[in-house]
Amino acid sequence: MSQVIAVFGAGPGLGASVARRFGREGYRVALVARRLAPLEALAAELAEEGIEAAPFSVDLTDQAAALVTLEAIHARFGRIDALYYAPVPEGAFIAARDLRAADIRPLVELLVFTPIELINAVVPELVDRGSGAIVVGHGASAVHPHPGMSGPGVPMAATRNYLHSLNGELADAGVYVGTIAIQAMIAGSAAHAALTSGDLDLGGADFPVVQPADLAEAVWELVTRRDRVELVHP
Repeated sequence: MSQVIAVFGAGPGLGASVARRFGREGYRVALVARRLAPLEALAAELAEEGIEAAPFSVDLTDQAAALVTLEAIHARFGRIDALYYAPVPEGAFIAARDLRAADIRPLVELLVFTPIELINAVVPELVDRGSGAIVVGHGASAVHPHPGMSGPGVPMAATRNYLHSLNGELADAGVYVGTIAIQAMIAGSAAHAALTSGDLDLGGADFPVVQPADLAEAVWELVTRRDRVELVHP
């Protein structure tokens, strides 16, 4: 039976590129995001490329619903061999001096609680099989904080800590755990469009633009080489 990757945060940019990269290696793909119609369209595109994919719509701030979706993926594909988690949080960066708990509470649900619950649910299967991979993608503010750009980096840094610990605990079991921190604008993303239109202010920070296919290749190399816990790209 061919392997399966569950892509949580399967948007048209990086999520789609990760699905394609793993699909080219024979993986079947579970596409997970909030809106069903774009997922159905992406699944149809992948099918035309010879990649078996299925859409699953869920609000990833809801841990119970996310776990039900995980069960649906198992029912559809029979297994999960890799989990990629990288939903794009809504909202803008906030200066740290202005940050309040209410600003990051939904981000904690999305970027900390849900990935922990999902990972906890798939780890026993991967350990029993003695193989598999988990990769979480996030912004580089989790690694390199920048003045005026707080908010998402706070919960992402907590998840980064968790992933580094989990990598060491599961390495001997044959399960890879890693993270990719993206220190760039992803071409074609909503954030990149907002920046080019002037609707997004990065507070003077200057980020390069990277192609989603290059990032997907970096994710594939993390999973196959297993020579580092974390990659900051570029």
